Amino acid sequence: MNTEQTETLDESVVALDANQRMAAAMEAAGKLSAQDYSRAAHLAAEGGVSVWNMVHKLGLASERDLAEAFSQELGLDFIAADDFPDVALFEDAVSQRFLKESRVLPLYLEDDRLFLAMADPGDEFAISAMEAASGHEVQPVVALPADIDNAIEKLYGAGRSAMGEIIDGLGEGDDAEADVETLKDLASEAPVIRLVNLIVQRAVESRASDIHVEPFEDQLKVRYRIDGVLSESEAPPAHSTAAIISRIKLMAKLNIAERRLPQDGRISLRVQGKELDLRVSTVPTMFGESVVIRLLDKESVKFDFGALGFDGEPLARFKHILDMPHGIVLVTGPTGSGKSTTLYTALSRLNTAEKKIITVEDPVEYQVAGINQIQVKPQIDLTFSSALRSIVRQDPDIIMVGEMRDLETARIAVQSALTGHLVLSTLHTNDAAGGITRLLDMGVEDYLITSTVNGILAQRLVRRLCQHCREAYEPLPELVEELDLKRYVDEGEQVRLYHPVGCEQCGGSGYYGRLSLTEVLVMNDEIRRLIMRHANAGEIQQAAIEDGMDTLRHDGLRKSVSGLTTLEEVARVAED
Repeated sequence: MNTEQTETLDESVVALDANQRMAAAMEAAGKLSAQDYSRAAHLAAEGGVSVWNMVHKLGLASERDLAEAFSQELGLDFIAADDFPDVALFEDAVSQRFLKESRVLPLYLEDDRLFLAMADPGDEFAISAMEAASGHEVQPVVALPADIDNAIEKLYGAGRSAMGEIIDGLGEGDDAEADVETLKDLASEAPVIRLVNLIVQRAVESRASDIHVEPFEDQLKVRYRIDGVLSESEAPPAHSTAAIISRIKLMAKLNIAERRLPQDGRISLRVQGKELDLRVSTVPTMFGESVVIRLLDKESVKFDFGALGFDGEPLARFKHILDMPHGIVLVTGPTGSGKSTTLYTALSRLNTAEKKIITVEDPVEYQVAGINQIQVKPQIDLTFSSALRSIVRQDPDIIMVGEMRDLETARIAVQSALTGHLVLSTLHTNDAAGGITRLLDMGVEDYLITSTVNGILAQRLVRRLCQHCREAYEPLPELVEELDLKRYVDEGEQVRLYHPVGCEQCGGSGYYGRLSLTEVLVMNDEIRRLIMRHANAGEIQQAAIEDGMDTLRHDGLRKSVSGLTTLEEVARVAED
């Protein structure tokens, strides 16, 4: 046997020993059984791929479990997505295709060594190829495959190239204090138009609900809110700030000369075949105007309670109060908790040929056929209260008021309910019981509340687990007992919770979309007695729970056990 063959055999033995050590460690940690490892090893040998590649492909272990095992057993550092570089290395020497297929990413050079993020640090071919391409010795570092994929797309992908090409066409100078004509000229340049279109296009591709364009002293930030969480994206250079913001303001038909006061506008766009309605809000900050664009996809909105996450007893209770012929139904929650979408879904359920529905909104978010919608315009004294006084004479069956903001609006709504109308509206309170005390604090008489309010729905939005990559696990017995999770499964059934993992379907986040957590307070005689003696919200909530109301937290725990969301998401939005 020659020297070369001996070295190859030695490397194979080392690799085999490392694989066995990892398999033993994962088995001891309860992450991978010996039988599963043997099956994966057999299939990997037949397919000519890494055993760990096969383990992940078969779904026998999660990406994070594998990464942690690699780090511990091979003595390698583990790197998080936040520590990835901002600049691509060896862009001309390696192709994006090679990086994607090998799941590797060059991180940085130190002491003539290239630190390389790898999903599988045992991939000798990838290491040899990178050493040949870079001319440096490679030091493997462990990272999650999803994080590597996202970084490759950001640093080497077509999206980055598209913005890079546009930026190359931008002029260097940009005067934030330029006159109106100069700003119009800047905003009308082809590169600026393409840049704004690209920002919106990326938002659509990533399923973002909002785009935040924020100027700072030496940079312009672009952030997207995806499934309720903000994430930073590649941004244009700071010198393009005035041109980009002016372009957005022109599209929204705002006054680009006015940079000292907040402004609101709308844009109608067709992006990737979708009809989009964009709501634009600008506010002046220290370094220019901050712009937030809310994206409303007219075609993808489904006014369906099931799609929103309503189910079980809360849905039955809410339908019950909606089916009452008159009275007030309130939806409560903080800004961005999905109140408006819930109201539109309720209106869609009630929207029949036999009923006339009129709404007063600020702004009108969705246009619904068969419903008369009024846009509030305070500058001409068309307010919630003035519009309400007029529409009662329009002989409606159902009235929707965007928000009860003051006593006058609340009183007209109460009078409408007393005269046989069904009134739907929203309030900004933390829970359903808080809606009662909020009306009392506004000055609405207690006897009017007990006579008109049918029920109150409180809701929050949590991220929905990606059903393609979620990972089940058995929670600790102490946690099951503390949270009383056994109440959410059939007797004798094992309680299981779920981790987010990350895959191509969800963009590596582990979550895809959002769903509602709800609690529905239905008015009864006991709650009416508590209102008449001005009881606090805690007492009213307790009475509602005794009447069968599931709290937001209990609804969240039930949906966690069902695999729809995670305990962490529930803890983020629902208090004990």
